[in-house]
Amino acid sequence: MSSPAETVCPACGSVHGRAFYRVDSIPVHSVLLMDSRDEAREYPRRELELWFCEDCGFIHNRRFDASVHEYSPKCEESQAFSGTFNKFAAGLAKDYIERYEPKTALEIGCGKGDFLVGLCELSDCKGIGIDPGLQPERIESSASDRLEWIVDFYDERYKHLQADLVLCRHTLEHIGPVADFMRGVRGAVGDDPSTVVAFELPDVETILIENGFWDIYYEHCSYFTLGSLSRLFEHVNLTPHRLEKCFDDQYLLIDSRPGEAKGGLEAAEDLERTRQQVTAFEKGVQTTMASWRDFVTEAHQRGEKTILWGSGSKAVAFLTTLGFDEEIACMTDINPYRHDKFVPGSGHEIVPPQKLRDIKPDNVIVMNPIYLEEIGKDLAEMGLTPHMVAVGPDLQRVRAI
Repeated sequence: MSSPAETVCPACGSVHGRAFYRVDSIPVHSVLLMDSRDEAREYPRRELELWFCEDCGFIHNRRFDASVHEYSPKCEESQAFSGTFNKFAAGLAKDYIERYEPKTALEIGCGKGDFLVGLCELSDCKGIGIDPGLQPERIESSASDRLEWIVDFYDERYKHLQADLVLCRHTLEHIGPVADFMRGVRGAVGDDPSTVVAFELPDVETILIENGFWDIYYEHCSYFTLGSLSRLFEHVNLTPHRLEKCFDDQYLLIDSRPGEAKGGLEAAEDLERTRQQVTAFEKGVQTTMASWRDFVTEAHQRGEKTILWGSGSKAVAFLTTLGFDEEIACMTDINPYRHDKFVPGSGHEIVPPQKLRDIKPDNVIVMNPIYLEEIGKDLAEMGLTPHMVAVGPDLQRVRAI
C-alpha cells in the first residue's frame, strides 16, 4: 500500500511529521476472543503505521480504520481480577474523592464498570457509566441504587448527562479524531469552573524508551506523552491542573477544568525529548524484537515449554509482531471470562492458571512487569518454579529479576 499523500495530525491539524514504525499485518482486535483456534487465526488483520507530529508530539496510526471494530459486550478487557491492579484502582478512586468530593461522576468508556463501582462504594457519589462493552448483569454492588449504566458509545446524544467529575480512563487511545472527540466532551461539560475533567491513558514515552512493540496494537490508534496530552486539552480550552504519571510510569493522568488554558506545567515541556525518543525507538526496536525472538526460539529448540502470563493486548501484539506459533505452548490469565478462549491472530489458547500444574512450563513470560510479584506467588502456590521473565527493553537485565 502506498503512503498517504499528506498526513494531518488529528490533535493539532499540522502536516509536519513523519512515519517511524510499521507492522504490515496485525489483528484489528485483541480483546475480542474467539471460540476456536481456526476462527482466531482467520480474524481480520490490518496495517499499522505510526506517525509522529513534529509540532505537538502526538503519535497516531495513520492507517487506522475505525470501521473494522466490533466494540461490544463480547470484548473482555477487565483487569479487575488482579489484586495488584485493584490496589492501584482503589488508591486512584480515593484520590479523586479526597481531591474533588464529587457528587456525580460520569465515566466515558467505563469498560465493565469496575472503577466507577469502586468510586461510588467508597463515597456517596452517584455514578453514570457508558460503554459499548458493558455487561450490567455482571455488576453487583452495594452502591447499585446510585449507579446508572448505558451500553453505547459516548457522543453528542449524551451531552445532556451532567456530572461534576467527568472521567475517561483508557478510552482516548482508541479514538482516531482525538481533537473532535475532546471538543465534544468540552462542549458537553459546560463552563462551570468547578467541573473536573480527568483522563487516564497509556504513556507512549515509556513505550518509546523500552522499545515496547508489545504495547503497540491496532485498537490503540492514538499515543500521548504528558506534553502532547496537555497540549490537546489546552487546544480545546480545558485547563490542566494535574499532569503526572502513575502505575509504574505506564499511565498518564491529567485533571483539568473548563476555561482558557494558561500553560506553564513543567511536565508538558517534553516535545524535543519526544523527538529524540522517536528516533531512538526507530533505531532500537528491531534489536529488542530480535532479542525476544531469539530467546523464545532457542528455548523451543531446547525442548522447553514457554508460556505467556497475560492474554490481553500486550500478549496479542507480542505474538503477532514476532510471528510466534508453536514456540509458545499457550497463555494463561486470571480473568475467568477469558479461559478456554483463543486470541485473535496467533490463535493461542488461554488456559486457567491451575492447568499450569499439568503443563509444567519451563519459562513464563510476564506481559507486564508490575505483576511479577503477584504471579510469582501464584506459581509458588502451585509448586511451580519456572524461569520468569518480563517484557522489557533489555532481556538480559529482565531475566535477572
